[in-house]
Amino acid sequence: MVHQQGEDRNQMFMFSLEGAIAPDAFVRVVDAFVDAIDLKSFGFNHVECKEEGRPPYHPGALMKLYLYGYRYGIRTSRRLEREAQTNIEAMWLLSGLRPKYKTIADFRKNHPKAFREVFRRFVCLLKEWKLIDGETIAIDSFKIRGDNSLKNNFNEKKLKQHIEYIDNKIAEYEVQLEQAEKAEEKEALTSKIKERQDKKVKYEQIKNQLDERGEDQISTTDPDAKSVVFQRNSVRVGYNIQASSGAKHKLMVEFGTGDVNDTHALAPMAIASKELLQVEELSVLADKGYHTGEQLHQCHTHNITSFVSPKEPSTKDTGLYPISAFIYNTEHDYYTCPCGSKMLSNGKWHKRSENRRRKKSDTLFKRYTTKDCKTCDSRQLCTQSKVNGRNIDRSQYAYDVELNNQRVNNNPEYYRQRQQITEHMFGTFKRQWGFTHTLLRGKEKVLGEVGLLFISYNLSRSINIIGAKKLIDMLKKHASKLNYQVRAILSLFEALKFQSLEVQLS
Repeated sequence: MVHQQGEDRNQMFMFSLEGAIAPDAFVRVVDAFVDAIDLKSFGFNHVECKEEGRPPYHPGALMKLYLYGYRYGIRTSRRLEREAQTNIEAMWLLSGLRPKYKTIADFRKNHPKAFREVFRRFVCLLKEWKLIDGETIAIDSFKIRGDNSLKNNFNEKKLKQHIEYIDNKIAEYEVQLEQAEKAEEKEALTSKIKERQDKKVKYEQIKNQLDERGEDQISTTDPDAKSVVFQRNSVRVGYNIQASSGAKHKLMVEFGTGDVNDTHALAPMAIASKELLQVEELSVLADKGYHTGEQLHQCHTHNITSFVSPKEPSTKDTGLYPISAFIYNTEHDYYTCPCGSKMLSNGKWHKRSENRRRKKSDTLFKRYTTKDCKTCDSRQLCTQSKVNGRNIDRSQYAYDVELNNQRVNNNPEYYRQRQQITEHMFGTFKRQWGFTHTLLRGKEKVLGEVGLLFISYNLSRSINIIGAKKLIDMLKKHASKLNYQVRAILSLFEALKFQSLEVQLS
């Protein structure tokens, strides 16, 4: 018995790329998707060629290569170059073209806005096909590392420590310089002092930039990257990517990036998703990291119903009556304490200032007190103050917070959908597709890369929902419809030009 034998490498075969690709392969969906896009309308370069010069690659070919690569965790330009030369699916997709890595890299670097707009247009198309219903979305975030080391990220405390260390070193070298006798030693110490002084000037310049921007931190390699807390409390420099997904089929709807945490991200993401989906009302699910009164209020004013997990009270449990034991009367604006006394306010709004570097608006609140605290037998169960009684601060957004918390508590099964809607795709991005870090610098370019990732995900997800062949047919119908509309517009334009010419001649 012999082993299974392979073919002779010198043997010639009749072979076609078309026959080597399965009818329902992902590359066929990518091909149909890009062919259905009016690339020129999105601002892609080189859609039309000039007569002189070397002909460029069509942007559609490079777009196809990137969507295919991101689906299978192949993101670097050099690896994509190799795929175009060795991978049969990539060779079929590009019709045998072999772009160089520099051409591939420049295409991604130069079109971040176009990638985001293509993603948004695809979301609108998915809603038109009723794969996204526009009724409920879930919002969550995931963190990716940026192209900036922690060493090149600075905050006020870190800069102060660096400058103090340099001052101490300079003082130490100056003492040694006074005691030095040999010329070589003096020259070496003088050089060290000069080197430290130059570093101090650099750190002082960074500190001035930090003060001018009014921010908490600054990164010197990628100014838009921030120091963020990853899993297990490890701190790295990167981006906190916000994303919303639809409840019906768990398709991505919108994305963005902002602060290092989720505190001020709920309303911007929910409003952007609502505007993109063009719906009158929307329900949004999010975890307690997004629970902020001001954000809940913004959602309410934009006709967005929030279901955000309530936060635990910020005050520690000291054995005293909790805030929940005080009942608020909405109609007459007063609290009733556990002992039955009315707690009133003087009607004046007070300000609770935010961090000055955050540049956030101050939060207003009313303070409610009662004189009955002085003679109350249960005073020791309510407050530790020996002079003043118990007081309750009610935020201007307290009503929105109470409505949100009530909705979550009354609809636990509905809120529980949040994890099912928005958690699993983050695992897909990081574990299966290797999207743990960005290859680009700057917020706009990073979001462009996220756009490529999300387009690939929605395409892959749509295949699981309706099948590759049906999706290809729907994309081709959309392309035919788009071409018909373009031809109609061009015909109308030509007719108007002809009428204008007739008027001029007459």
